[in-house]
Amino acid sequence: MSQGPAPQPLSDGALSALLSAGRFGTLATVKSSGHPHLTTMLYSWDPEERVLRFSTTADRVKVVHVRRTPQAGLHVQGPDVWSFAVAEGHAEATEPTTAPGDAVGRELLSMIPPEARPADELPFFEQQVAEQRVVIRLKVRRLYGTALDVKS
Repeated sequence: MSQGPAPQPLSDGALSALLSAGRFGTLATVKSSGHPHLTTMLYSWDPEERVLRFSTTADRVKVVHVRRTPQAGLHVQGPDVWSFAVAEGHAEATEPTTAPGDAVGRELLSMIPPEARPADELPFFEQQVAEQRVVIRLKVRRLYGTALDVKS
């Protein structure tokens, strides 16, 4: 009896393309107990720098986790249930943006796709300061994932 096709590992280029095509993934950080903390996050992928960026607020538990234990990973579902990418690496959290248009605020703005960026940046920057937004940067050291060649 045939068990069907086996999952095939994806190349680094295919994994990067899958990260580029996605916008949401499951970020895994490490709790003080050693257990994983999982949360769905909007992300921005920079394939040249191999850095994933996430916008969050300074009071979120994931920021505490990253500052204490910087190992983290992101799981991104592929275009079907048979494919995925995982990016693992060292994470860091910036300090909150404190002045409209500061470096952290500009980094937050750069994470928005160009077609969705606000025409007037000042209200965006002011909102980021009011929310005490930070950037979590995941510097990717390892990419892995698979796809299953299944004809629908």
